[in-house]
Amino acid sequence: MPFLRTVALSLLTCCIVPAVQAQVVPATRIVRFATDDWPPFVSPRLPAEGMSAAMVSAVFERMGYLVKYEYFPWKRTMQLGLGSPRYAGFMAVWRTPEREKLCHFSVPIGNTHGVLAYLKEDGSPGASLQELGKLRIGTVAGYANGEQFDAMVARGELHTEEGLNDATNLKKLLIRRYRVIVIERHVLQHLVMGPEFSKAERERIGFVDTAFRERPVHVCFKRDADGALLQKRFNEAAREVDLARLERDYWKRLEQIPAGLPLAP
Repeated sequence: MPFLRTVALSLLTCCIVPAVQAQVVPATRIVRFATDDWPPFVSPRLPAEGMSAAMVSAVFERMGYLVKYEYFPWKRTMQLGLGSPRYAGFMAVWRTPEREKLCHFSVPIGNTHGVLAYLKEDGSPGASLQELGKLRIGTVAGYANGEQFDAMVARGELHTEEGLNDATNLKKLLIRRYRVIVIERHVLQHLVMGPEFSKAERERIGFVDTAFRERPVHVCFKRDADGALLQKRFNEAAREVDLARLERDYWKRLEQIPAGLPLAP
């Protein structure tokens, strides 16, 4: 998977931001979501505030709504998205059995693939979760990392330490605080191509993508009557929007370059 080019992103805004944002929208036609700054899926620094945000905004535009995204650390995002009357819910979230009790989930708003990132000078940690053994693994507080991974952590078979966000975990990997980190592939590629990391640091990092399966992310609408109604209307409107094409076009417009992180040690 190639890296995402970070230059000239501002040129894309006219192509991706829904036209409704240029209009004056009544306050009653604005819907707000709590979210984590999780580029390139959701971020205030990207055109249309990220790929998943572009998809959500396109659906709500069809419904006649303007979407506002407000950013917090992930645990706070979940608390506010579920508990504050200001928000219709939160995003972008992986679906789990535990979260079924908290959310009315939207149709997918993007696809993700978790990887194990490591320092090439230390060698690959292995191609499967079972090979990680007693290694210290960096994860993000509040993230669900798949049923198998989370179950192994609960049984004490994997040893994890939670960090605030992916960028922090990546910096801890570079100073060997962690032997390996769990991170989404697009997120890793976007971060290492950004200004926080040098070319030398980028070239130290490898990853393996065989330990996790691809998973979609969703909007979590509150699990109440209003949330159920909004989810129903959103999912109905989403059938009239070519979300798969929008997702493909967004990645394409970010101008992927041909060289990426190696998949082998």
